[in-house]
Amino acid sequence: MKYSLNAVALAALSSCALAKELPKDEKLAAELFDSGIRHETIMSTKMSFWDSRREQGIFDSTQHKSMDAAVDVVPCVNGVAELTPGDPLYTFKCSGLDLYDFKSHADLGSDGGEGAGSWGWTSEDGREFVAIAQSDGSAFAEISPEGKLIYLGRLPQYPDAEPSLWREIKGYKSYIVIGSEAERHGIQVFDLAKLLDVDPASPVTFNNEDDISHFNGLPSGRSHTVQTNEEAGYAVASGAQPRTDACASGLIFIDLSDLSNLTSPGCAATDGYVHDAQCLIYRGPDEKYVGEDICYGYNEDTLTIYNVTNKAAATVISRTSYEGASYTHQGWVLDPEYQQYLVLDDEYDEYDGAGPGADGYPITYIWDISDLEAPKQTGYYKASRKGIDHNQFVNDGFSFQSNYGGGLHILDVSSIPEDPTGAGVKEVAYFDIYPEDDEVEGGGEVEFVGTWSHYPYFKSGYVMINTIERGAYVVKLSS
Repeated sequence: MKYSLNAVALAALSSCALAKELPKDEKLAAELFDSGIRHETIMSTKMSFWDSRREQGIFDSTQHKSMDAAVDVVPCVNGVAELTPGDPLYTFKCSGLDLYDFKSHADLGSDGGEGAGSWGWTSEDGREFVAIAQSDGSAFAEISPEGKLIYLGRLPQYPDAEPSLWREIKGYKSYIVIGSEAERHGIQVFDLAKLLDVDPASPVTFNNEDDISHFNGLPSGRSHTVQTNEEAGYAVASGAQPRTDACASGLIFIDLSDLSNLTSPGCAATDGYVHDAQCLIYRGPDEKYVGEDICYGYNEDTLTIYNVTNKAAATVISRTSYEGASYTHQGWVLDPEYQQYLVLDDEYDEYDGAGPGADGYPITYIWDISDLEAPKQTGYYKASRKGIDHNQFVNDGFSFQSNYGGGLHILDVSSIPEDPTGAGVKEVAYFDIYPEDDEVEGGGEVEFVGTWSHYPYFKSGYVMINTIERGAYVVKLSS
């Protein structure tokens, strides 16, 4: 069952011809967002859908054969990459991206599969490692110079917790920070440098007693997402339920300066639930905040910008909504060294039929954050195939986007500072990892299938894509 905004809200939204910033609708927020109703609706919708797929055996990754190591690369030719010629389930629509490897979740050591978040780390000598979230823990692999995933082992979920498809990962130096929606999970901190000496012939199952640091200061052990500010030396747990806790499911800060004793210096509760965030030392045109510790919060119905320099007394600088706000999900600044623009995705506007995403084509919302106290929503980019946008990360002028069943999409966003309407934004490559919906009208389903996340920051150019149903892919831009 799909749920829509009430008719009054839709009428107000439809009166806008173009995307633009709007003041937060306090009445609608109290009824739908601050109450938790919208988030609970999305969570229950996903869980019901995923339970059905689990019962059908769709999440059994053993049915998906990993790519033969003898195959060097599957090039994208005439719009398709044929891993198994003649088999539509292993023929991937693409443009400008070649396939170097695929490993099922089962071959990545998981009994449950069900991929979610991911992150990566490059060692001092240039070796590239990935962490791949699954419902029962996190798998670790090295990406070889040839683009192959070399499975090295895994870290199981925290033993007090049940499996959960929601598992997110971010990086801090050689460490990764892992959170989950499972109660009693807390935050795991694991050093990927432990992988440097692992023999691939003997993958290691690490343990939660000797191999991690653990933070158990969350209200119920749950978090929806995690973030890190490497420069300032802290992590964040966002969306830590319940909303009635003193931190209101906002930003809960975790000091990483002493990994033997993880503590929280405070939280940011003022704007309630934070779905995701990016926290950076501010460098940009707003001179008032240069050098301050700023978090860009994606808060269900608003872009909320915080000053978190004082973790015990964080403040909200601004909170701004926009046309089509159905569930403000995630985003990323274009340039952390000069924070003037960011791109934002809304996970529910396509599903809910709201605003610019009403026709089911994913929307990338563009924001001018030159004035942190008054950000402007200046335009948007509409994808060419139907689906739902999920997580995006910007690297050197390109936004890499995991758009669920639509796969990985790479947008050239370098034109935004000159034209913040988005008219100059162009898709330069994509790889569709979910062939099951290729024949659907519009090129894809508006549904929660396919890729949850990816990692696009390796110097080699390899991008690892984590998917819910199948496993992990490695792709790279065509020569």
